[in-house]
Amino acid sequence: MSHADNNAGSRRDFLYYATAGTGAVVTGAAVWPLVNQMNASADVKALSSIFVDVSGVETGTQLTVKWRGKPVFIRRRTEEEINMAREVPLDELTDRSAENANKPGADASDENRALDEAGEWLVMIGVCTHLGCVPIGNGSGDYHGWFCPCHGSHYDTAGRIRKGPAPRNLDIPVAQFTDETTILLG
Repeated sequence: MSHADNNAGSRRDFLYYATAGTGAVVTGAAVWPLVNQMNASADVKALSSIFVDVSGVETGTQLTVKWRGKPVFIRRRTEEEINMAREVPLDELTDRSAENANKPGADASDENRALDEAGEWLVMIGVCTHLGCVPIGNGSGDYHGWFCPCHGSHYDTAGRIRKGPAPRNLDIPVAQFTDETTILLG
């Protein structure tokens, strides 16, 4: 009997099939959680947008809310803070982009970063653009805005980076007033 007539298979054939089968099972097990993760659960979908009541926020104070797992600063600025932000020439800024999801491609002028035309309301994601720490507010830092204690980034009263290692201004999320005292985030 010749070797070509032997259809029973060899030990090597068995190892090839066993390895291929095991590889297929392991690949399927690795991919399955990723496929299920792409479908957001109801609680995640519900948090994609939230309503924030700002009726209790006094001029010169800040409210911090959690949205999509991140802090969001909602500041009701004073006239002095607005004027300080609007007097800054754009050529003095490190990041000249508004980083405003409501106005893509806009420059970093205070008017393009504030939520309302008067400039009283400023809504920003409270995460430093350097390494993700949460900046301290209420007039902190060299520019009377926010200061990141982790690595020393200083933001002005419009949340624009002025000094330190942060490469970008604080991000502004999609936000709008739904009435005089309610802001919709998302």
